[in-house]
Amino acid sequence: MNAPLRRVAISVLVLFTLLIINVNYIQVVRSDELRNDPGNTRVLSEEYDRERGSIVVAGTEIATSVATDDRLTYLRQYPQAELYAPVTGYYSLVYGNAQTERSMNEFLAGNDARLFARRIADLFTGRDPSGGDVVLTLDPAVQEAAMAGLEGVTGAVVALDPSSGAVLGMASTPTYDPNLLSSHDPQGIRDYWDQLNGADRDPRLNRGIGDNYPPGSVFKVVVSAAALSTGEYTPDTVIPAPDTLTLPGTNTELENFGGSSCSSTGEQSLIDALTVSCNTAFAQLGIDLGEDRVREMAEAFGMDGEKREIPLTVEASTMGDPENDAQLGVSSIGQQDVRMTPLQAAMIAAAVANDGTLMAPYLVDQLRAPDLSVVDETDPEGLSEPIIPEVADQLTEMMTSVVANGSGRAARIPGVPVAGKTGTAEVSEDVPDHNWFIGFAPADDPQIAVAVFVANGGGTGGDVSAPIAREVMQAHLDGEGG
Repeated sequence: MNAPLRRVAISVLVLFTLLIINVNYIQVVRSDELRNDPGNTRVLSEEYDRERGSIVVAGTEIATSVATDDRLTYLRQYPQAELYAPVTGYYSLVYGNAQTERSMNEFLAGNDARLFARRIADLFTGRDPSGGDVVLTLDPAVQEAAMAGLEGVTGAVVALDPSSGAVLGMASTPTYDPNLLSSHDPQGIRDYWDQLNGADRDPRLNRGIGDNYPPGSVFKVVVSAAALSTGEYTPDTVIPAPDTLTLPGTNTELENFGGSSCSSTGEQSLIDALTVSCNTAFAQLGIDLGEDRVREMAEAFGMDGEKREIPLTVEASTMGDPENDAQLGVSSIGQQDVRMTPLQAAMIAAAVANDGTLMAPYLVDQLRAPDLSVVDETDPEGLSEPIIPEVADQLTEMMTSVVANGSGRAARIPGVPVAGKTGTAEVSEDVPDHNWFIGFAPADDPQIAVAVFVANGGGTGGDVSAPIAREVMQAHLDGEGG
């Protein structure tokens, strides 16, 4: 063989070798990654020939597949579209899937290992394969009250069963219609996607878990817990509460909300400081406790800087990294670099309500095979014990005072003791504040813990978010016979 032919033969051999390596890399190493890529419409097209399982809330299908006469056998539909969109997400031929449709895709599509026996039976019987149902923990009354309360604002509500961690409500506004992203009309899907892209606030973002925000005075519950847990403080311990506080090492004067005075004497009890949400008192308290104690408590409540799965992906919450006592003081009133998701805020309230034990939040109650038999069920699981029961009782007393006598009066429910904490968080100059409320009810026998977040609400947590929380808690208690 002459030299030119030899070179050509070697080149062809190298190219074939590279091709074989690439094919094996794609089929073996990257197969799962490519299959689960939400942009892989080929996989989605194959799945459209199989009846996808339903997403179910309280016996009602909130996402279901119906047979069609077009080239794609099944169409995904959402009967209560905007109400549950933050939780269901969408199942799109063009843009893949999101939220529960994505996190539980393998089970809904029938590919999950827990449906293996069903797939084998389908093979032998000739029965058309189908996916399994995902049953969620949501309370329809809570979800409806939350979405109604958020109408016209940008925000989120997350409600939990404090004794189990089950998510009772997860609302986010603005919302959208997942039916328009899940149709069989590619151009219509793209047009609606462009419309959503052009919105001032992205309706596809689940603000309850998909982003974090400065929590303002809600964080004072964490600082209170850190103080009470030392054994050196009780709700009646008197602490400094000046009209202004010069932050250590600076000339910056920290004021109370609206320049108000917390106490005519410049000091007050810890319970009174939380009741009126005194900034100077809690900034100084955080400094006195030190960063290690405040951070340890924040992380015990779940603010560890790590994302979690419920199974929807939840953005991380953190108290940040204050570099000095001045920044620690500002962090202690929920500003500086403190960031929290509404789910995390609800977890703090739930831990206090549950005698100091934080349960792992979860959204999926049961997984059912196509014959409706239960193939898996979530068992409630403790996540951490940030505080002992005695401290939880003290915090409950303090948070009950907030609603009965202080900034959270708008969360009162006639005949029901309510515990709570308001929050008003500065964002930036000339931008309206964020408004928060966390709480639980009944305070003496907690059935629901809730967090309400209104982005740039412009008022206070007490007048903007607390009334929404009241309606959400009342809705659940009414359903429970409370």
